[in-house]
Amino acid sequence: MFIAMNRFRIARGREEVFEELWRKRDSYLEGVPGFREFHLLKGPQDEEATLYASHSVWGSRQDFEAWTESESFRKAHAQARAPQGTYLGHPQFEGFEVLL
Repeated sequence: MFIAMNRFRIARGREEVFEELWRKRDSYLEGVPGFREFHLLKGPQDEEATLYASHSVWGSRQDFEAWTESESFRKAHAQARAPQGTYLGHPQFEGFEVLL
């Protein structure tokens, strides 16, 4: 299995906008070969930001990479636009091979 995560630093006071964006968007993940599950995680806060992470589980790294090159991926990410000032920097991707 493979776990794909993106970390997002969201400006304090913009959390509800970010969360609603994720609630309303169509992920286009259902039926994608190798897709297992998705979670949006809310983490700690500091003076300027709240940390979030998108967490998706895949059958393999190859399944995940195939999705990132698909039309479904492009459609899902076209909906990721938020009002200026919501994101503090670009998302940080982290990929993990499941060992145990």
